[in-house]
Amino acid sequence: MQDIEAIGALIDQPQTVLITTHQNPDADAMGSSLGLAGYLRKRGHRVTVVTPTDYSLSLQWMSGNDEVIAFDEKVRVTVTRLIEEADIIFCLDFSSLDRIRDLGPMVRQSRARKVLIDHHLEPESFADLALWDPTAAATTELVFRLIVQLGDKDEIDVPIAECLYAGLMTDTGSFRHPTTTGDVHRMAAELVDLRIDVSSIHRRIFDNVSLDKLRLLGYVLNEKLKVLPQYKFAYITLTDSELKRYRSKTGDTEGMVNYALSVEGVVMAAILIDRGDEVRLSFRSVGDFSVRELASAHFEGGGHKNAAGGRSRQSLAETERRLLAVLPQYQQQLLETV
Repeated sequence: MQDIEAIGALIDQPQTVLITTHQNPDADAMGSSLGLAGYLRKRGHRVTVVTPTDYSLSLQWMSGNDEVIAFDEKVRVTVTRLIEEADIIFCLDFSSLDRIRDLGPMVRQSRARKVLIDHHLEPESFADLALWDPTAAATTELVFRLIVQLGDKDEIDVPIAECLYAGLMTDTGSFRHPTTTGDVHRMAAELVDLRIDVSSIHRRIFDNVSLDKLRLLGYVLNEKLKVLPQYKFAYITLTDSELKRYRSKTGDTEGMVNYALSVEGVVMAAILIDRGDEVRLSFRSVGDFSVRELASAHFEGGGHKNAAGGRSRQSLAETERRLLAVLPQYQQQLLETV
């Protein structure tokens, strides 16, 4: 579904726009949101970016970050007013309104025209218009496509390009995931040609780690990583008390599951994190094994074939037991995956 012409008509005249993205935003979520915000401001729109939660310090260098409102109870009145006043609400990098937590009911009830820009499977039918393509490598790729096809490629300046590149780089795993197509490399090349500092973007996202986060990672790798060779599976569990012990902040566990997946012979990995009100699960896989199907079938989850998430309202220990109990039904498929 690619309503590009209709979206172009919708934004033809300056309006009041609100942009939101999923909880615990990653680089694609913030890169697409701030990249689109920068473009729309150039078109004369009044734009506010609201996130459902706060996000990692490693993403707060992006242009426009200082004006982002991270939702909590202190700003509920302000955010409610912004949603009520919006003419257009752009929903970026999520396919279901439950991914924006408390903002979901407010967005659903808003009189604003809603535009979905996303690449996740099975989108909820809540938007009036959509630029949705599950084959896209990142939502930033779709924002770039929108701007270019509307004839506004010249509006992409260095700050916008940096945001778009950050999302493209991270959601492709630094251009190593199977979604890394020729079009992805061509987009990256066009952004690089604008003289963005690629090394600086990479360093600010990946090489800007707090000492607490590094110590948490060391603890996880030494004490918490479990490998089950009979399933080609590795996983990590983290309790709320462990996170507090290492003074974990938002974003500190981002990407940790990839260390489990990098173990020799492992084709599926998971991390289970106690978040107090629920256990959040993050899955990764290689090859043809679909963690999206596993997450959807057993943990109210979804996502992509090789990267998915889920949740459980049981305790961390009970969730771990439930995960281990379902592995036998996937054993043959896991063993055959290379």
